[in-house]
Amino acid sequence: MRFRIFTEPQQGASYDDQLAIAQATEKLGFDAFFRSDHYLAMGGAGYPGPTDAWTTLAGLARETESIRLGTLVSSVTYRPPGILAIQVAQVDQMSGGRVELGLGTGWFAEEHAAYGIPFPAKRFGMLEEQLEIVTGLWETPLGERYSFAGEHYSLTDSPALPKPVQERIPVIVGGLGATRTPAMAARFATEFNLPFPDFADVSDKFAGVRAACETLGRDPQDLVYSAAFVAATGANDAEVARRAAAIGREPAELRAHGLAGTAAEVVDRLGALQADGVDCVYLQMLDLHDLEHLDFFAREVVPQLR
Repeated sequence: MRFRIFTEPQQGASYDDQLAIAQATEKLGFDAFFRSDHYLAMGGAGYPGPTDAWTTLAGLARETESIRLGTLVSSVTYRPPGILAIQVAQVDQMSGGRVELGLGTGWFAEEHAAYGIPFPAKRFGMLEEQLEIVTGLWETPLGERYSFAGEHYSLTDSPALPKPVQERIPVIVGGLGATRTPAMAARFATEFNLPFPDFADVSDKFAGVRAACETLGRDPQDLVYSAAFVAATGANDAEVARRAAAIGREPAELRAHGLAGTAAEVVDRLGALQADGVDCVYLQMLDLHDLEHLDFFAREVVPQLR
């Protein structure tokens, strides 16, 4: 099982805050540093204000050496697919081939209103076309041109540059839907992610994606199966309660829906998730200044599951 650190900088974090946690992520042996792609805090002021996900990852690409870097997830409403393909490929070059792209429909209407970003009511079609365009641009052979004509986007004779370092940048598609999301993951993704699922639903959700792969004639084992959960762990109940309080949550609620509790409790929970097919876990660390939390997880939990 692989472990990735997943942050929500729109809640209040500077670039330097993110650099500190990304470098701790690398030093402690986690697989990757991921961040959300949002421009507005969800409750609270969000000081010092938002930071752009791909601008941030470009900086981190030059200030880290080994960890994977990506978004969970970028919204199709923020960037035209041609521009997104350029940005991600460039950051892949800057990182020496360590980038991954999580892409979704977007959902937070208020941030679109706050920054004048159009927010169409129907976005699944946009997601499907963006996935096809972005991967198509990257995969177009050097020297050839790429064109696309769809309902939402049209590209004509694109040089499809720049090219990423990786032969194929991993693409993450996620969600809890029963039909369209599994079908898109089966068609375009290298990884399928469940964002904060009920534990009892994990196995069935993955089964739906495997079925979608089989329908397309794709080997379901080609996909990585991952899930994201809020983390609040500690050496004892008092530490768990302190970390839960720091992010405005209750320990009992986090134990029921996230990765919360002592190391032994969390190892048991992760073992059950592994049995349900989870290959990779995104640990949502909401207190970006609590680097001791990462250290505790790396020392007390990770070695028991690798």
